[in-house]
Amino acid sequence: MDTLSYKTVSANRTTVNKEWLLVDAEGETLGRMASKVAYLLRGKHKPSFTPHVDCGDNVVIINAEKIVLSGNKWSDKTYLRYTGYPGGQRSTSVKQLLDKNPEGILEKAIKGMLPKNRLGAELFRNLKVYAGTEHGQEAQKPTVVNLKDIK
Repeated sequence: MDTLSYKTVSANRTTVNKEWLLVDAEGETLGRMASKVAYLLRGKHKPSFTPHVDCGDNVVIINAEKIVLSGNKWSDKTYLRYTGYPGGQRSTSVKQLLDKNPEGILEKAIKGMLPKNRLGAELFRNLKVYAGTEHGQEAQKPTVVNLKDIK
């Protein structure tokens, strides 16, 4: 019996095969979409997944302003940040963030689902989010992905 057939293959930066994927956010629920995009960014859909390597794909999201939130989240959900000064806690509602920066809603949701270390920062750089249908990655010829097909 061939003992090489039992070797575990560990991907590294040179052996990983990265693709460009295009995801349309129109009519998608925020959290469900964010978890599937984080899954693609991480590379867990590939058989060569290695936890400590960036083996995920580059993901381009269009129509970020047409995202859907369930329940009363448009009025109730808030994002908190702290300025660093006493009494410096600031809050922003989702509606305000949508008016000011529609890409920020998806970016915050997806970033929260990635690892909180250098690998997570590197994975987050593989994400491009656009509010409208136009994007700057036509030269990469991204493959259109239907999120309903991902478990």
